[in-house]
This record gives sequence, C-alpha cells and structure tokens, in this order.
Amino acid sequence: MAGAATRPLAIALGDPSGIGPEVVAKCWDNRDSFGLPPFVAVGDARSVGQVWDGPIEVIDDIRDADSAFDIGLPVLHVAAADPTFPGQPSGSGAHCSLDSLELAVGLARSGMAEAVVTGPVSKVQLYGIGFSHPGQTEFVAERCGISASNVAMMLAGPTLRTVPVTTHVPFAEVPAQLSTALIAARGRATLRGLQRNFGIAEPKLAVAGLNPHAGEGGALGREEIDIILPAIDMLRSDGWDVVGPLPADTMFHAAARSRYDAALCMYHDQALIPLKALHFEDGVNITLGLPIVRTSPDHGTAFDIAGQDRADPRAMAAAILMAHACVGSRLDSADA
Repeated sequence: MAGAATRPLAIALGDPSGIGPEVVAKCWDNRDSFGLPPFVAVGDARSVGQVWDGPIEVIDDIRDADSAFDIGLPVLHVAAADPTFPGQPSGSGAHCSLDSLELAVGLARSGMAEAVVTGPVSKVQLYGIGFSHPGQTEFVAERCGISASNVAMMLAGPTLRTVPVTTHVPFAEVPAQLSTALIAARGRATLRGLQRNFGIAEPKLAVAGLNPHAGEGGALGREEIDIILPAIDMLRSDGWDVVGPLPADTMFHAAARSRYDAALCMYHDQALIPLKALHFEDGVNITLGLPIVRTSPDHGTAFDIAGQDRADPRAMAAAILMAHACVGSRLDSADA
C-alpha cells in the first residue's frame, strides 16, 4: 500500500442507488494491489452494506479514519431520509448524494481531508430535487468561491488529457456559447492546472477547432478565425506555449498526442470521445482552478448493473490515485 497520508481523502459515494458504494468498497478491498492511500467514504453506510459484505467502520470524526482504515472501510454516515435500493434511483437518494457531496467538499476546504473524490450522481434525479448546477464540477466551484468560467473540467488518462470549453449543453447551442474570453479562461485554467496539479513547468496546449478541418480557412465556418484564434493569441501573449486551432480528426493519434500535454476542445463529445476510446477503464475527471483537489471517475451511476457485483473499480481507483498525486504535486510546487 502507498505510504500513509497525514490526512485521508474524502470520497463522496454519489447516488446510493448507483455503483458508487460498490466501487468504493472494492477499492478498499483491493487497496494493497491498487496501492491506494487512506480514504474515508462519505455517504449512507447502509448503501455499502447492501452491495458488499466486507467490514465497515462507521466513524463520527474524520480524524478517526486513518486508524479505522486498516480494520474496515471508514464511512462518515450521511443517512438518506428514506430507504434506498441498488438500481432504484429516488429523490431520497438524490438528496443523500448532494448532502454527501457538500460534506466531502467541506472537509477538503477545511483541510481535514487531503482531497475530495466524487462518486457518480444522477443529474436527472438531482434536477428533480431543485439542483440548479449543470453538474458536480460547477457545484464544487461555487462552494469554493470560484466562478464556473475560471475552472476547467479535465478528463485525464495515462496518454491523454482533454478539456472541453463547453460542457453539458445541447450541441446546437455550442457555437453561441463559445467566446474568445471563455476559451482563453479555460485555456489559462488548463495551463495553470498542468503546472500545479501535474508538475509540468512549461506545459504545451493544443487547441481544437470547432468545424471540420478547423474551418478550412473560413470555407467551413468562421469560428476558428473570429473566436478561437484570438483566444490562442491572448494565451500566447501571456507567454504560454499554445498551438491551433487544429483539425480535431488529426489531434488524437499517438504521434499527435506526444506533442502536447493537454487538448482544449470546443464541446463535450469532442473531448470525451477520444478520452473514453483510449482510457474507458481508467479515465479520471479532475477539476482545475480550485483551491482544493477534486477528482472523479469518468463513469456514471450505471443503475442497470448496481447491486449485481459487476461494477469495475479501476476508474475509482485511478481517481483516488490521481487525487493523491495532485496533492503531492501541489506540495512540491509550494516547497520549490
């Protein structure tokens, strides 16, 4: 197992009816083979017991997590108001997932947790209880006092990192939402995040075009000329190493990936399709631009397989390891 941390990571279990409880429990079960640091689950302990027969250590104080970790899975219990069941999403489960997220983020912000890892939630269920944010990323940013435009959602795997400029919006709305200021802000958050969280002193950023062939000189659209290139020029004038706009269909083969540290993409699927094609089992979502480290496995609630002992824990393990590594990079940077 990895060397003991002074503080545990806080893992919000996500929707108690999804696969979050199962994959977190399996991570504890395989903590030595995965090389995981100590962590504490935050959520309804009953949801773990429904899908796993291993030892659970319910604790009242996160400071007890480190000693409990060698005995069983430490859980800071956040009780759902009504019973929840695997594969059966409900409003009660949504409230529980939001309360768990709030507590986990608070623990990281207070410094009592090393970082926060967020389990998968159901946006449909959250929207049904009045959740007004596009996703967990924006919620965490707000709780940290950071504007959503100043953070970036990075999807990271062993050979590729991508950042979408626009995230969970209909594709038809993407062109109207793109602006030079937004692209530049996402680019800065990405570049600074590469320095702070990954220890890359002089990061290189590749920027994708919006249109086929990056607009073909304006013949296939002018967004590259009118919106994207001015943002690239702004970043370059700040001293960053940035290339583009590049045709997205030639950016993600092995040779191309070796020439940059992250790819800034214009919309959700442009960023997530290549990442998931290459790293479906070990892709990690990390929020850049926050005062805390926040990661998440790049998969959903998978209600259809919840409670069937079929969920793969490798993405959750990768999210835990990346959070721990990012904390280490921040500490190294602070000491430099």
